[in-house]
Amino acid sequence: MSSDYLAALCAWVLFFVFRKKLVLADITNLDILTSGEPTLIIGIIIIPIFWILLYYIAGEYDNIYHKSRLKEFGSTAFISLLGVVIIFFVLILDDDIVTYRNYYKSFLYLLGVHFSLTYTFRLLHTNATAKQIQNREIGFATLIIGCGEQALKLYNDINSKPKSAGEHFVGYIDINGNHSPELASRIPCMGTIDNLIEAINTNRIEEVIIAVEPDEKPKLQEIIIKVKSTPVEIRAVPDILDIISGNVRMSSIFGVPLIELSHDTMPAWQANIKRMIDVTISFIAICLLLPVYLILAICVKLSSKGPIFYLQERIGRYGKPFNIIKFRTMIVDAEKYGPALSSDNDPRITPLGRFIRKVRFDELPQFVNVLKGDMSLVGPRPERAFYIEQIVQKAPHYYTVFKVRPGITSWGQVKYGYAENVDEMVDRLKYDIIYLENMSLYLDIKILIYTVKTVLEGSGK
Repeated sequence: MSSDYLAALCAWVLFFVFRKKLVLADITNLDILTSGEPTLIIGIIIIPIFWILLYYIAGEYDNIYHKSRLKEFGSTAFISLLGVVIIFFVLILDDDIVTYRNYYKSFLYLLGVHFSLTYTFRLLHTNATAKQIQNREIGFATLIIGCGEQALKLYNDINSKPKSAGEHFVGYIDINGNHSPELASRIPCMGTIDNLIEAINTNRIEEVIIAVEPDEKPKLQEIIIKVKSTPVEIRAVPDILDIISGNVRMSSIFGVPLIELSHDTMPAWQANIKRMIDVTISFIAICLLLPVYLILAICVKLSSKGPIFYLQERIGRYGKPFNIIKFRTMIVDAEKYGPALSSDNDPRITPLGRFIRKVRFDELPQFVNVLKGDMSLVGPRPERAFYIEQIVQKAPHYYTVFKVRPGITSWGQVKYGYAENVDEMVDRLKYDIIYLENMSLYLDIKILIYTVKTVLEGSGK
């Protein structure tokens, strides 16, 4: 990021000199380097920030250690072209010029200088990183799922390569207990598939390679569902059928051929814009709703004994717990006999709480959760660990919702409302799964519109 900032700054200064001294020389004779030209100063401040923001939105700062030099060349060229077009439409087209050829000269000069400086800095960094990875100075914490002959062969094949592709094996997961003594003597066992998500999160695993034996393949679906709920790169050892059918993809010429199973729920640029929208709207909402927060806080405090806010541990993105914040709508010690879901005529809900729930005002404090990064405006509703354990008994694919941040509102919440039992949670889950398979900014906007409609009509369940 720092090299991109420096490249953008230098490119803009060189471009400014080019425009004033060469292209527009017959219009102005200003000495731009000593006259304190205000547009130069403004450009030095704003233009590099614009480029950093553009690269962030495009996902250029995601997985920086997995960058391919060829792909980075293409993405840098495309984003440079897009950024220069935006700059020209916003800043350059109102210039006084003698001939339109000056526009073409200026455009090509800025594009060439910006791309050359940016990619040169990036290439130097990527080359240095690639060399460290190949020499095993940098590695990615890698977990093998499997402990039999396939896992041992994978371990030996990758470690025997003269140049590393980045895998640094930190352990393996036992599937059926078919341990290879040789593998067990080299890396530790980190549990079974029952605690797979916990093992990945606790050990900060970055890559997972699935290497199962033929008799372990029936458990593949469970393994893949769980692993896909985490942020790791997922690959698998192929068999001859996979190779013939063309499913094997390689990201490095130095690596062992593997099937790549990872896929993002949204394109990187949409995911980053989604996060920017989350933060912006939440910040604005908190500022505008301060009077509402104050009124609700007073009403909750006067309506019944107990605190104003209710904190409850929920399971969020990648299976990590967090405390969700709500306005209290129930009496104190509502769950003194254990976790219990609410119903339409639940005596534990206060009269004020019944109204607050109907118009969804109890969810308003969760804008703070969004700012903290625990939640998003739109996403599957987070549940408690107590109920998740029951849900996965009936719907093992529930783990897939961990792939994204949970939301203040969701398609399931709009269509179904609050669930009163585990069976209703499972029924509502189908809407969340459909949302995950079709995630887009457009769908988020539609869900937000329907949520506002529900609040205004007071038709929430």
